[in-house]
Amino acid sequence: MTVKLGPNRYGKAETRLVRVVREGAVHHLKDINVSTSLSGDMEEAHRNGGNAAVLPTDTQKNTAYAFARKHGVGEIEDFALLLARHYVSAHPSIHHARVEIEEYAWNRIPGESRHSFVRDGGEVRTCVVHHDRDGRTTVVSGLTDLVVLNSTGSEFHGYIVDEYTTLQPTTDRILATAVTARWRHTGTGERPPYARVRACLLDAFAQTHSLSLQQTLYAMGERVLTTCPQVCEVRLTLPNKHHFLVDLSPFGLDNENEVFYAADRPYGLIEGSVLCEDAPDAGFAWE
Repeated sequence: MTVKLGPNRYGKAETRLVRVVREGAVHHLKDINVSTSLSGDMEEAHRNGGNAAVLPTDTQKNTAYAFARKHGVGEIEDFALLLARHYVSAHPSIHHARVEIEEYAWNRIPGESRHSFVRDGGEVRTCVVHHDRDGRTTVVSGLTDLVVLNSTGSEFHGYIVDEYTTLQPTTDRILATAVTARWRHTGTGERPPYARVRACLLDAFAQTHSLSLQQTLYAMGERVLTTCPQVCEVRLTLPNKHHFLVDLSPFGLDNENEVFYAADRPYGLIEGSVLCEDAPDAGFAWE
């Protein structure tokens, strides 16, 4: 039997990097998690253990630290592009670089302190950059754990009913989810600011009278695409964080949509993508 090496890559996962910028007594904090994956001429390494084409993962870790010192860390997409292009241009055996970054936000503690921070309990900002030796580059930005809730303005009815259905239709329910969103840039024009895309997602969630979480998902993706022409595709994952009315009748109490049990599992999981009809081919963007 003849066997061959299939797709492969190697890299350094989750390099935690914190950079402090000091402007006199005022400090600024950048807290990121960098993961790099490289692929290329790896036949010899896999078949015979020859490492001449291998850039050690420890070197990849050190490169992230060194680049943070030399170039600073601004927008995470720009830092990821800098790393990816470096790996491909500096080492002939590396044909393709994938760099993924998560950013954790810190807020300055109010008051007199100029160097004290509190970790933001909100979402985590993300990006994934691909770059290969043919000069092809893709950038996907995103966020995870953006927890949102509408206390009304959501319905769910008209669904399939069979012998196993117990869910009752409703015209007024809590709709809550923890948004994971990723958006693919066209590669033309300036990337829209992260805050603008985030605002589109939040505005659409808040302003959509929802008949299903699928409808809300589509409205959120559509709002980003119509507001930010530099984005051509949005992929969303929306777990339905169910809130069930508590039966208070055993205690002689009514419950007119006031007291709910927030269930953590099982949960409905709604996933989908919204894209422009003329969106360019995604290539390896989503890998």
